[in-house]
Amino acid sequence: MLMGEYNHTIDAKGRVTIPAKFRSELGDHFVVTRGLENCLSAYSYERWKRIEDNLKNISLTNKAGMKLTRLILGNAIECEVDKMGRILITQTLRSKADLIKDVVLIGQGDRIEIWNKNVWDEYNSKDAFDEMTDEELEKLEGLEL
Repeated sequence: MLMGEYNHTIDAKGRVTIPAKFRSELGDHFVVTRGLENCLSAYSYERWKRIEDNLKNISLTNKAGMKLTRLILGNAIECEVDKMGRILITQTLRSKADLIKDVVLIGQGDRIEIWNKNVWDEYNSKDAFDEMTDEELEKLEGLEL
């Protein structure tokens, strides 16, 4: 299970250290792509394969599905952890998530998200439960949170 929050920095070459706890779950090779909000998402190859299988079954006439496929698959990169526990994130992906220096890596169960620290702090400072509509909360019923 990928969980927790870790603060790190990206160096001038675009390398960021992946916490050992995350590496043990993701492995030494994994996939990073755009997340659904202003972040990046990293998946183990096993999880990534399931995502690919789901995306390739989206009909070409499903415009929203094709848009999602382009964003997820079109921006995906394979990452290899170096001897220092770092991965290299391309300039394109760093730009998409506004990753300049300070970043936060958060576990999300089956993936990690990589956020610009300022953006994460802003997002995380809001009381998400207070902002949820009754309809959104009803969709969560039965999760036993």
